[in-house]
Amino acid sequence: MNIPAELKYTKDHEWIRLEGDEAVVGITDFAQGELGDIVFVDIATEGQEVEQHAVFGTVEAVKTVSDLFMPVKGMVVQVNPGLADDPASVNKDPYGAGWMVRIRISDKAQLEGLLSAEQYHAQVG
Repeated sequence: MNIPAELKYTKDHEWIRLEGDEAVVGITDFAQGELGDIVFVDIATEGQEVEQHAVFGTVEAVKTVSDLFMPVKGMVVQVNPGLADDPASVNKDPYGAGWMVRIRISDKAQLEGLLSAEQYHAQVG
């Protein structure tokens, strides 16, 4: 199971990578493995501010639909355009091509409440 050390994680299996005042958000390798083959990603929150822990979209796999939860409060500035044509990129490369959204963080202090790679590994271990 791949859990990059430089990312922060939620108990709901999202990851976040800080890039200046913005951040990239996706689901973890563990989450995509549990979901199975992802066939559709529905994110209609571009241009909206989303509260921490609020649902910002859904991911649909062959057997289930799962909500996506925002790790920190922020404005969704971009939805990954590649997901429409290739939702399976989330399975193949969850920390790269399979990212979900880019956000402008409203409250960086919320990052402190997220899990480190070690804490996340202990949770899913």
